[in-house]
Amino acid sequence: MDGTNRSDIEPGIEVNIVLKKDQRTGKLTHGFVKDILTKSNYHSHGIKVRLRDGQIGRVQEIL
Repeated sequence: MDGTNRSDIEPGIEVNIVLKKDQRTGKLTHGFVKDILTKSNYHSHGIKVRLRDGQIGRVQEIL
């Protein structure tokens, strides 16, 4: 899944996100969701989340 629908994401799932600083390169960061930050049900660039280690980015892949 691609992470554009909020309903597909819940705390504790394993995801790959793209950090703000990595948006140009598309480098992915792996982690587990702590908080969902996007309020809307859909976002074309990916739902914004906070990982357990504190990093924030948009979900690109749900593993």
